[in-house]
Amino acid sequence: MPKKLYIKTYGCQMNVYDSVRMADALAPLGYAQTEDPGDADFVILNTCHIREKASEKVYSELGRLRPLKEAAAAEGRQLLFGVAGCVAQAEGEEMLRRAPVVDLVFGPQTYHRLPEMVTRLLGGEGRGLVDTDFPLESKFDHLPEESAPQGSAAFLSVQEGCDKFCSFCVVPYTRGAEFSRPVGDIVAEAERLVAGGAREITLLGQNVNAYHGEASDSATWGLGRLLRRLAEIDGLARLRYTTSHPRDVDAELIAAHRDEPKIMPYLHLPVQSGSDRVLSAMNRKHSGDDYRRIVDALRDAQPDLALSSDFIVGFPGERDRDFAETLRLVTEVNYAQAYSFKYSPRPGTPAAGIEDQVPETVKNERLAALQQLLGEQQLAFNRAKVGQRTSVLFEKRGKRPGQLIGRSPWMQSVVAEAPERLIGHIMEVDIEAAQRNSLAGRVVTLDYALQSKADRTIPSRIDAA
Repeated sequence: MPKKLYIKTYGCQMNVYDSVRMADALAPLGYAQTEDPGDADFVILNTCHIREKASEKVYSELGRLRPLKEAAAAEGRQLLFGVAGCVAQAEGEEMLRRAPVVDLVFGPQTYHRLPEMVTRLLGGEGRGLVDTDFPLESKFDHLPEESAPQGSAAFLSVQEGCDKFCSFCVVPYTRGAEFSRPVGDIVAEAERLVAGGAREITLLGQNVNAYHGEASDSATWGLGRLLRRLAEIDGLARLRYTTSHPRDVDAELIAAHRDEPKIMPYLHLPVQSGSDRVLSAMNRKHSGDDYRRIVDALRDAQPDLALSSDFIVGFPGERDRDFAETLRLVTEVNYAQAYSFKYSPRPGTPAAGIEDQVPETVKNERLAALQQLLGEQQLAFNRAKVGQRTSVLFEKRGKRPGQLIGRSPWMQSVVAEAPERLIGHIMEVDIEAAQRNSLAGRVVTLDYALQSKADRTIPSRIDAA
């Protein structure tokens, strides 16, 4: 009987990708995924250290799941608990001490060794394995090919790690130094994803636009050139990438936005603050005006480009005038979407030791003001699409029968009445209503599609990006 694997994923899209690859790595051992932790033989929490109190949330979840292990033991069945990702990397042996229910702790760079670790545990080599090394070999060289299609919109990791050392961030310590996969490996994986039904691929990396992969001729390619190569894959309609750093936006990448229509007009480009003084304290190595110039160059290249960003309010030493500079930058750039957080110290990061911490009441006030402005911008951006026609890649069923949910080129969630067989197709949709987090519309080409014979493929002329 196949063993069951349950993975709960926290945080970023990179973790989503990693969870898929963990399942691939364990498939040869007979593990099939389940959505029910109570049905599992192996439970993995794939964690993220970015959010506030991330480790405490993981320990709380382990406490909630503990009765499952006790019930399995009462049935004479072995249930393994593993913790992966950035919290696992940061906590290491401490996690075994605080949560004895855990059998295995492993970092983001070691999940290719999962089969070996699980075999050792099942073979009785004790409890409490920890693997948080940064191995010399790349995990991608040891992972099997994807065991199952990701769907019409897929993720592909091209770069990992970070050399920027922002003073608030744990990523350099939990993900390690920047590493870029070879061009040939990325192209081959992208071709497999497209063969499996992917119409859109999002390239992932902690600093994805710092990509510097080796090509077959030993030349080093940047992200712009990689995007152009991937755009040549037949059947691939859309390309995205995340997350970018302003310092790594170069002329080649900007030109790719200008020349390649498969690159979607939506870019997540974190700035964190509008204040040069705070940006310097964050060790961001760019100013507010540097960021503005990059945004202007990108919008000159791709005029319909929409931007999203990350913001931290209440960074140590942030004054009212610094926060005012953030509001000014937000007003000038005008974002389609953004993520904003109160600063919270991360153990081991330089900013955690700064004494000039901002009071929580001030952080709350600033966050509320920033989120109000960002929310108004997002709603205005969505409402501007009402009355327009846009292409939508339908990805899944909606909440109501006969309803599908897809994404516009600008990453907006779009809801429309449509038959389920349109999942995986890109259709033209007239937008009729907008809310802050979604759009609603009518599929323009639906009448033609419904007239098709049951065994007839929807024509390519109504399935273009």
